[in-house]
Amino acid sequence: MALSVPTVHLNGTSREELVTQLTEASNAVRDAITAVQKASPNGRDYYPQGSGATQEALRQHANRLHNLTAVQRELVEIAEAIA
Repeated sequence: MALSVPTVHLNGTSREELVTQLTEASNAVRDAITAVQKASPNGRDYYPQGSGATQEALRQHANRLHNLTAVQRELVEIAEAIA
């Protein structure tokens, strides 16, 4: 899927404002990535659930990080396309 990039023109948001907004959003997602990384599953919290519980929690955690990273990457790509 190609990213939709806004067109900078006289009746729209300025290039500077768009880049600022996207940069702030990207930074916020980066902070979220850091927070999610710190919340990594600990096997001691899952082993009572059975042998595969820790691996499943780790898989889900990795998916969350992957999704956040993809969002951050898209925000940066849009900002770079505008700038």
